[in-house]
Amino acid sequence: MVSTSPKSKEVLSVEGWKDNAPPRRAKWWYSTFHTVTAMVGAGVLSLPYAMAYLGWGPGTVVMIISWCITLNTMWQMIQLHECVPGTRFDRYLDLGKYAFGPRLGAWVVLPQQLVVQVGCDIVYMVTGGKCLMKFMEIACTQCVKLKLSYWIIIFGSLHFFLSQLPNFNSVSGVSLAAAVMSLSYSTIAWAGSLAKGQVENVNYDYKHTSNIDFMFRVFNALGQISFAYAGHAVALEIQATIPSTPEKPSKVPMWKGALVAYFINAICYFPVAFIGYWAFGQDVDDNVLVALQRPGWLIASANLMVVVHVIGSYQVYAMPVFDLLEILMTKTLNFTPGIALRLITRTTYVAFTLFIGVTFPFFGDLLGFFGGFGFAPTSYFLPSIMWLIIKKPKMFGVSWLVNWLCIIIGVFIMLASTIGGLRNIVMDSSTYSFYS
Repeated sequence: MVSTSPKSKEVLSVEGWKDNAPPRRAKWWYSTFHTVTAMVGAGVLSLPYAMAYLGWGPGTVVMIISWCITLNTMWQMIQLHECVPGTRFDRYLDLGKYAFGPRLGAWVVLPQQLVVQVGCDIVYMVTGGKCLMKFMEIACTQCVKLKLSYWIIIFGSLHFFLSQLPNFNSVSGVSLAAAVMSLSYSTIAWAGSLAKGQVENVNYDYKHTSNIDFMFRVFNALGQISFAYAGHAVALEIQATIPSTPEKPSKVPMWKGALVAYFINAICYFPVAFIGYWAFGQDVDDNVLVALQRPGWLIASANLMVVVHVIGSYQVYAMPVFDLLEILMTKTLNFTPGIALRLITRTTYVAFTLFIGVTFPFFGDLLGFFGGFGFAPTSYFLPSIMWLIIKKPKMFGVSWLVNWLCIIIGVFIMLASTIGGLRNIVMDSSTYSFYS
């Protein structure tokens, strides 16, 4: 029997763990705050707005089903990370290639994952700029008011510096601060709504609009809810930073961290969605903090907390994109890994997301479009499809039926919310003054 050195017990990636990649030394709580930062973001503040189009019954059902489905698919992703003995699938793309084949896997997974990551970063540019503007309007009533475009640029300029941090481990402090902020401003959102109470003549009827417009707005609301469950796109990248041996596989601490993250997710999402809708009814804004005016210092603080959170969220979603771009540049253009490569690729990426965010700052519509086109596949049904292919559960058994149910629901949400979000972007842009 051949003996193995302690170093060989570490299970390696299918494509190798890069020489310049962070060491696998993360603890289970790293996965908690990275997942919270990735998931509990801008989407939580739009949940009461989504409820206004879905109503109490359907809205509650969609919220609960989404939480259950995505918890199940998160568990599947964590289990599939080491589904082949001796191999770790460190990226969503690695797992997709194994499940669908090298060529098809790249086409199936990579576009969806990039839509999620780039889409999140664009939305966070808009969110950061809007909340900075709101903070200054409350904190300094005598200050000269700047256009939203300027605030987005101010927020985005910070990321030209933060994006030079080399890897996930290096942004762990930023991610922890972001996770704390997300819990804080979510609490302010629902507690502020509860303290404010129901507005006068609160109305829970569906929003008054034409039948066609209402249908598309409902589709967009489904996308807004799916946007709130976006952490799967970076789950494997987070798990890749956790050490793993045959005796102590990474799936154990990762699942522990994910469970805690989903608990935090629940105490953020459900109170904000239900209490925010209870307080404002059909008149709720697409960002519930905007509807809260008093006390001013508390609302200003909440908006600043959102800014801190989306700073961390932007970096969590950008890191896998940076990794992909740098691999592409080194393989195709023979760039040497280092500071110069990071400076070129990451600065270009930040500039791109900043430009799109400044040009199309439609917060609610962007959530719906990206939520349907990217988040529904990566969070709702792609993990279930890969589970069916790799694990091959018994046909018509419980696992087989649950996975097909997730697939059917996820595909419907993807199609409906993509159509609704795109249509609403077109409608809103027709009356919008660009760079205002």
